[in-house]
Order: sequence, then C-alpha cells, then structure tokens
Amino acid sequence: MESDMTNSNTLAPTFSPRMTEEEIAAAAFLARYKGDTRTMYISDLRIYFEWCYSNGIKPLEAERVHLEFFARYLEEVRGNGPAATCRRLGTLKGFYRIAEADDRIKRSPMTFVRMPKVIWDENAAMGLDRVQLGTLIQAARAKSPTDAALVTLMGMLGLRVSEATSVQIEDFAETKSGHRVLRVLGKGGKPATIPLPVPVIRMLDACAGDRKSGQLLYTDLGTVMDRRSAYRRIKSLAKRAGLPAGLHPHTLRHSAITAALDSGATLRDAQIFARHSDPRMTNRYDRNRGNLDRHAAHGLAAYLAGAA
Repeated sequence: MESDMTNSNTLAPTFSPRMTEEEIAAAAFLARYKGDTRTMYISDLRIYFEWCYSNGIKPLEAERVHLEFFARYLEEVRGNGPAATCRRLGTLKGFYRIAEADDRIKRSPMTFVRMPKVIWDENAAMGLDRVQLGTLIQAARAKSPTDAALVTLMGMLGLRVSEATSVQIEDFAETKSGHRVLRVLGKGGKPATIPLPVPVIRMLDACAGDRKSGQLLYTDLGTVMDRRSAYRRIKSLAKRAGLPAGLHPHTLRHSAITAALDSGATLRDAQIFARHSDPRMTNRYDRNRGNLDRHAAHGLAAYLAGAA
C-alpha cells in the first residue's frame, strides 16, 4: 500500500516497520486467523480498502454512512448476493472491533450498519439423498482411486473441501483404541481424530498405493489437488453419474451429515461427526431432512380430496 493510499496489494497478516496505520490495523486483525479463513478475510479487506481509496476515504476514518454506501456497492456494482454481502460486512465488523480494542478508532462505524437479510432454505441444505450419494461414490470408484478417495473424504467422512485436499498419507496411518484413524486440522485450526470404517480405509489405501508419506490427492497432471481442482472433479463426476447440475464439494458434506442422521445417529453424535461448535447448526440438518415428507401440504391435500 503506497503512501497516497491507492494500492492495497500489500495487505498481509505480517508486520513491517514501513506499514501504514491501516496496514497495521489489518495485520492485527488478520493475525488472529489461519488458512482459508485468513485468505478470505484478506480478499474482503482488499475489496473494502480499494473502494475506500478510490473514494478518498481512509479506512480508519470511515463513518457509518460510508459503510452503508459500501454495502450498496457490493450489492449493486459487484453483484454480491445477500449472503456474500453479509459475510463481507461481517469481516469489517471484526476488523473494526479489533481496531477499537487496540484504540486505533474511538468507535466502530459498523455498529448500526444495516445487514442484508439472509434467508436460509432448510430444504435446500439437504444435499444428495442416500441413493444419489451412493451413485456418486460408485461413479468415483469406477473413475479412479483418486476420485474415490476425494468423494469418500467429503461424502462419507463429512470433510470440508480444504480439509480433504490437505490430507497427507501419514494422517491416516495411525491406529488408536483399535481404530484406524484420520487426523485432520479443521476449521479455525481445531484438530480432530476421525475413526475410519473399513470401506473408507480401502479407498484411501488404494489412492495412496505404494506411497508411505506426502500428499494424498493429486490431479491428473500430477499437481497437488486444491479446492478449485476438487470442484472441477466433483462437477465432472456428478455429470458422469447423471446427478443434478450445480453439485459442488460442500454439497457432499451436507449430504454426509444428513445421511448420518438418517442412519440413526443422535444429534450429539451427528454434531461430533460434523464438528459443529454450535448444536443449532446440526439441528438444522435434523429438521430439514423430514420437512418435505412431513409438510402440511400433504395432509391438507388429503383433507380436501373428498371436497375438491
């Protein structure tokens, strides 16, 4: 970021004596996070800082009205939907909260900013049903050991795509309490130990082959698989399996959690499986999986059948 404040390319979670006050404030906020979360927050702050500089505003001197205009910019110029706009404004809430705690500003300008209303469609969060998920797993097995391992990690263990693509062969080599286990570093840097059922072990071992260490998942070009290449792989497998368009990696995590509940897992066990810190999140999956079957429209139609 140059002194004329027209460039935000140096936003980073590290400290340098040459940093501006805004950069130090951003670094103080970003240093609290790691991995994909920090990358996402850097992107959000960069968008905001560039908007501020293009409008002659210093981020640490912004007022509530400026944030309201920025929210409209996200919606009307960048075309962000309510969820994306709410998430980016949430990043700024955190940024200004830390700046206020560090006495860089007197009061956060985000305090009374209107947040977009994000509507959660519980029925849309169900993901694939049992038959569809099984069809996808079969298609992945038929395609390659790598595809089978990728789908298994997300669709049978409920891993997030960043967790799945970060798995090392050493991570599932250990046995604990009689169970072969997978060790992952989850969201927020939280470690987790996941027991591996026999079918999962077979697919992970087949993917690893003779290798004893290193990255598990690679692309066909021999490069390390990342979230983008995983997305393309899942999209291709969904098409091969004849599943609806729009399937993405997180759909598999949704599907795994819902399938776990359908298989008889209690809410507590499903929460542990999903690694949700808030049980209310797991409860959403429990409610939505029967919403269509129990919907009052069925009873009403039957009630009116004799009269209509």
